[in-house]
Amino acid sequence: MFKNIAPIYLYMISVVCFVIANLVREQFLILYYILLITGVLLFVLGFKKRINNK
Repeated sequence: MFKNIAPIYLYMISVVCFVIANLVREQFLILYYILLITGVLLFVLGFKKRINNK
């Protein structure tokens, strides 16, 4: 699924997840944790893909 996506896009989506998670932290605690975990996973996938391409 993430095979053709450049690592920089995974990093950017990760940052967007972190920003949205911080915006909804007080109102929607479940969504906060989902976005936080998604952001971390996307960051790790981008990092792993970047290491494998070199």
